Amino acid sequence: MSATQFAVPGPTTGPRAALRRFLVLDALVTGANAVAYLAVSGPLGRLLGVGSGLLLELGLVLAVYAAGVGLLASRREPRAWAVRTVIETNLAWTVLSFVALALWLSPSTAGVVWVPLQALTVAGFAALQYGALRACNQ
Repeated sequence: MSATQFAVPGPTTGPRAALRRFLVLDALVTGANAVAYLAVSGPLGRLLGVGSGLLLELGLVLAVYAAGVGLLASRREPRAWAVRTVIETNLAWTVLSFVALALWLSPSTAGVVWVPLQALTVAGFAALQYGALRACNQ
């Protein structure tokens, strides 16, 4: 491989580029959540009415997940099965967020707003990624 192969950008339009952008956005937002949960779990836990230990654990999981999604986004042609895994994981996160809110968590008012808001954001990522993946396969 020559160095010039790495310098030539891939296509910047079309469904494959859109898919990669949606994966990057997912990785960035998830990574920002991870950093926040890891760096300020105590104050965030008090604000949201959620245990700081839970936020630390979620921060670790989200950091690993964000890195994996970012790595997938860096591929010129992300594998469909890997993208489907991201979509399914995002949907599982969405469902589990609402289940946790209904059955396990007793959050503050801010937490009652935050949990569904982040769950719906993640569901939005799944929908965008699914649409772009379908467009890539047509």
